[in-house]
Amino acid sequence: MKVEFEGTVRLWPANQKFFLLGLPQTLSADIFEISDGLTNGWGSLKVEARIGATVWRTSIFPDSKLGIFELPLKLEVRKQNKLDVGSVTKCEIELLGF
Repeated sequence: MKVEFEGTVRLWPANQKFFLLGLPQTLSADIFEISDGLTNGWGSLKVEARIGATVWRTSIFPDSKLGIFELPLKLEVRKQNKLDVGSVTKCEIELLGF
């Protein structure tokens, strides 16, 4: 499954060193539905992500308070795409292992 979405960069409230890009509610609901019983530790799912020309492999993680999945953004990804808290960006993810 490969999807494109737009999200806003934010800090993880539990540890302000982590930058996250939240997936939209409807997309997250679809992913929760198709991944039931197939997730890894902490409910994570492996993905290949792309923002601009930057492509990397990571995992998306569920946020039970918000009811969405979130994509962690490495420093390298943020620098290459000039992203900071509040930045809005387009992202493409492909769920791996499905």
